[in-house]
Amino acid sequence: MDTPVATSVGFDALGLSPIIVESVLKLGYESPTAIQSQCIPHLLAGRDLLGQAQTGTGKTAAFALPLLHRLDLNLPRPQVLVLTPTRELALQVAEAFQRYANGLGGFHVLPIYGGQGYGHQLTQLKRNPQVIVGTPGRVIDHIRRGTLNLEAIRTLVLDEADEMLNMGFAEDIDWIFDQLPPGLQVALFSATMPPEIRRVAQQRLVDPVEVKITAESETVETIDQQHCIVTRPHKLDALTRIMELEVFDGLLIFVRTKNATLELADLLKAHGFAAEPLNGDMNQELRERTIERLKQGQLDVLVATDVAARGLDVERITHVINYDIPTDPAAYVHRIGRTGRAGRTGRAILLVEPRERNLLRSIERTIRRRIPAMELPSAAALSQSRIDRFIAEVRKTLLEQDLDFFYRLLARINQEQEIEMLDLAAALAYLNQRERPLNIQEDLPPAAFGRRQDASDRQPRQRERGAKRQEERSWSERPRHADRFAHERQPRAERTAESDLVPYRIEVGRQHGVTPREIVGAIANESGLAGRYIGRIEIHEDHALVALPAGMPREILQHLKRVHIRGQALRIRPLHAQPETRFAEDGRNRPRPQENPARPGRDETAERGFKPAWGNPFAPLPGRKFRP
Repeated sequence: MDTPVATSVGFDALGLSPIIVESVLKLGYESPTAIQSQCIPHLLAGRDLLGQAQTGTGKTAAFALPLLHRLDLNLPRPQVLVLTPTRELALQVAEAFQRYANGLGGFHVLPIYGGQGYGHQLTQLKRNPQVIVGTPGRVIDHIRRGTLNLEAIRTLVLDEADEMLNMGFAEDIDWIFDQLPPGLQVALFSATMPPEIRRVAQQRLVDPVEVKITAESETVETIDQQHCIVTRPHKLDALTRIMELEVFDGLLIFVRTKNATLELADLLKAHGFAAEPLNGDMNQELRERTIERLKQGQLDVLVATDVAARGLDVERITHVINYDIPTDPAAYVHRIGRTGRAGRTGRAILLVEPRERNLLRSIERTIRRRIPAMELPSAAALSQSRIDRFIAEVRKTLLEQDLDFFYRLLARINQEQEIEMLDLAAALAYLNQRERPLNIQEDLPPAAFGRRQDASDRQPRQRERGAKRQEERSWSERPRHADRFAHERQPRAERTAESDLVPYRIEVGRQHGVTPREIVGAIANESGLAGRYIGRIEIHEDHALVALPAGMPREILQHLKRVHIRGQALRIRPLHAQPETRFAEDGRNRPRPQENPARPGRDETAERGFKPAWGNPFAPLPGRKFRP
């Protein structure tokens, strides 16, 4: 049954030793959380315990503090074994034990996990640490090698037991139980209580105390949550706007796949953010180094998958952004639990595509509260924020820097060039902000945020189906240069000349469910190319052809190759073939790019740095900066 919530007491009233209480208070903890208040007295008494609590409720301290109290520091053998599902969580728990035991002389804790060399672990095991924290697989390896002595183990802790069972460790856990001495104390912690966890509790725990802390009383209440509806082609713009206006210390961004961590981290670095990926393909040394950089303030943003970030506890993380909404509501609670931990406040923002509204509702049902909607920062707000920072930098420079040389330089320019000081200042301000404009024009349509542009339309589902049928029609049935987006309508004279376009092939087609709108959105968003410069699109079974301006810069072409649509990399490349064989429906013949006879297969116009009459179509959009 659920244990009643304890009244607020201090750590010194729970029966812990004064040395441990002093260490906890030095770490900044003022009073125990609900799960700590309820678990610590029972674990101090040696009772078995079944605890149900979400991540971020302070459960590590709930078992670490009483077990430290019960240690015999004069016995140089492992006395406590903690099993965790991931190496990240093993490291986190081991670090917590070390922090709480700061005043205990002779205490040693050792994390053991796969991915780390045996040599280091064997050396540390010879020091006979009192606490072992490890993943089931590596613990079993050491038991079978005879390098982990279990004779003095008095307490076993299963942390995030449901996750260990989900990862297939059920048989490993049973095997480890069979190797342990009889009569030991067992503490099992789990975010959920599926039948498998109940089975383990019934078979392995003796008369356990059951403690249950609901998510809404802990993790959710300490986190300010909001969601934003945004279409997929505009998610990156939405993310960078949020990151630019939110005041954060450390930021954790969640995506669904390992590849997405690499791609999004690269894009954020191109926008000037100190971001790095964190995924399961990274070796353990690199992951540990990346997390340490975040802790030390050398890195501000991590782009991670669920598995890689499980157990991650970095105090600097003030914000969590779900770039990809999780399909499992429980994963959402785990994700946002990386901030607002142990009573600290945090902020979580969820980006939701229009078609994912049902997932949002499922999450709201799970956490039993609504997640309020937020307005995406407007171009005006972004401009004002940049202007405010610019003014602050100017004032700081005037106060802190020696500007005598520059005063003389400007006076000289003013005299020799007869340029007024205000004109000179305006020109210098313009030059300073060219790569990051202060005056940003709104270039995202209302539809980008899931809002309908036609308020009189009262049948959104029928309109959506109609739009889909329109997209699936053959491109040749549409008018030449048909508008892709309503906000991009241009006078006919300003549209791209067909003769200036060359065909490119991309490796995503009808079998992947791609639409022309998605192709235009991805290319325009990732290259900075305005949609009006994108010509004819033909979608075939396994690929598509798209007409783009000649002279595409190499760095943009290389970047577009890595862009994904519908889970498929574009792998874009020029299509060197007679245009009429690929674009024959309109009956026109477009000129074939001239080849350089000295360098066969090369587009001569591209080598000359071809610039069409309308200017450089690949120039960065306002407010965007492209760095390959």
